[in-house]
Amino acid sequence: MRFNRMLLSTTLVVVALVVQVSILARLQLPGAVPDIMLLTVLGLAFVYGHVSGALIGFGAGLLADLAPPADHAVGRYALVLCVIGYLAGLAKPESGQLRSASGPMAAVVVAALASTMLYAGVGALVGDTAARHVGIGWLLFTSALYDLLLAPFVVPLVMALARRAENDPFADTQSSQGNDVATGWLSSGTGLRIGSQRGGLRIKAARSRAAKAGRIKGVKRL
Repeated sequence: MRFNRMLLSTTLVVVALVVQVSILARLQLPGAVPDIMLLTVLGLAFVYGHVSGALIGFGAGLLADLAPPADHAVGRYALVLCVIGYLAGLAKPESGQLRSASGPMAAVVVAALASTMLYAGVGALVGDTAARHVGIGWLLFTSALYDLLLAPFVVPLVMALARRAENDPFADTQSSQGNDVATGWLSSGTGLRIGSQRGGLRIKAARSRAAKAGRIKGVKRL
């Protein structure tokens, strides 16, 4: 990934993690917890594509696995967000802009359900049975509901920031435009013509001075 993508993605993921741990995790809502980390990964994957989405999802999930008060195996949530980021990136439009809100909202619901089921499935493989005690059906419903309510405030903002980072004035496109301008100046021959005109004037002036000097000397000799 390019530097501006890495910088923006890291900043957004860290901010989302702080909000997730310090605010959303302490709301004591019934059922699941609103997952702003998931929404941030979705917004970035919608703009950057499946490869960057998978990388960002893995990094975001790994930070969530290491951040206190995490009580699950390290790498569990990283796997979940990596898969979600990859799948969301496959739905990336060519222009990076979505024409309607129905598509992103449907993607948020699907991602919330898939992440909850994948997280519970991986937990069952490593011996974590917490989802069974709460009820997987209730977790699926509340996670989809909370993420859907939070998505209009997170996903559009993340996508707008990602698109602005893609239009960095110091990107390669601007430098290529500068090279084209320079190439156009050289191909037009403006500078060369001015230089040749100045050189021609200097040569003419030198010749006229030499001719005058020859005339003067000829007059003196006569």
